[in-house]
Amino acid sequence: MRAADALGFWLGALRGHRSRSLMLLLAIAIGVVAVNLLTGLGAGARAFVLNEFSLLGRDILIVFPGRKETTGRMPPLTGLTPHELTLQDVQAITRLPGIRRVAPQQAGQMEVIVGNRNREVLTLGTTRDFFAIRQLTVVQGQPLPTLDPEQAEAVCVIGGKLRRELFGARPALGEWLRAGDRRFRVVGILGERGESLGMDFAEMLIIPVASAQALFNSEGLSRVFVEVHGPSFLDPSKQLILAALKERHEGEEDVTLVSQDSLLSAFDQILAVLTLAVAGIAAISLLVAGILIMNVTWIAVSQRSAEIGLLKAIGVTAAQLRLLFLGEAALLALTGALAGLLLAETLLWLGRLAFDLPLYAPWWARAGAVLLALGTALLFAWLPAARASALEPVAALRPPGAH
Repeated sequence: MRAADALGFWLGALRGHRSRSLMLLLAIAIGVVAVNLLTGLGAGARAFVLNEFSLLGRDILIVFPGRKETTGRMPPLTGLTPHELTLQDVQAITRLPGIRRVAPQQAGQMEVIVGNRNREVLTLGTTRDFFAIRQLTVVQGQPLPTLDPEQAEAVCVIGGKLRRELFGARPALGEWLRAGDRRFRVVGILGERGESLGMDFAEMLIIPVASAQALFNSEGLSRVFVEVHGPSFLDPSKQLILAALKERHEGEEDVTLVSQDSLLSAFDQILAVLTLAVAGIAAISLLVAGILIMNVTWIAVSQRSAEIGLLKAIGVTAAQLRLLFLGEAALLALTGALAGLLLAETLLWLGRLAFDLPLYAPWWARAGAVLLALGTALLFAWLPAARASALEPVAALRPPGAH
């Protein structure tokens, strides 16, 4: 049998049963869309998280109060431990070799008032070095002034969204706002950046750390950011910091120290497993489509027994007949898979436009979905195709009900 004859047989079968063919195409396309869409979402979430941590910088260590024996989540933003992190601990870290910058952080919710406008905002107490470590851009004014960490000053930097909500169209630089029972003069306004590591700097109030300690009536710090001189200093600096704090805390190792690489590795592994898991769940839909192909092919063999008998009578071999039915299933699978790929890419493209997220299906998901669709179609069409090839010409040509 010539290839042109086989192609004509396949196309004729598809045209002759349009509703059946459309149903199979739709089932396969939905399975391929599910695999690519879910893996695209997983890969996008993974890329987003990795990008968020890359903004922190590769030479950063973060010191948290409290000892965490196991990891897997970020320690809380605020909280008390037997030995709190203090500004004296920060000064001890600053004196260690290999340290470029150190920025303490204390955080809490505080009501901020300007005239008759008020907002509950996250208030952050830190130093000028925090802006360089977290790569924050001040678009108007300047960052916090260079102060001794223990020196309180009535100045603040606010996010762009908070500026609009509190001051409206009026200029904010040089104006005063009230946070709790204290007043602060606005010296800088942050550029729009959005959320980073759970913090929305557009809605944040940043004040000197000593002012925050007085405002919250607490000397304990929620964390300390440490920037070293380069990647080669990370491990030595980590050991030096742990040793220095252990000596200051009466011999207790009661802090948790993490680096960007360790956080990245943990999140990357978790998100990679989740991406594979959702891809596996979505692939089940392709198996369902395969079962549907098998059932429909069984019906097609029964309905086309006379055609099968005629083909065998004119010399078509069992192998060629088997290939005809397998080729029909493969043509359906490839057409449905390509349609599903096109639809999935369109949906991911719309998602990138709507949410500004890196939603891209990885190459292995695209190739895997197409190969799985093809393999499933061939696997489940094999039994009906084998039955068709085993029919005797005379029995196949006999009208239904005849003996």
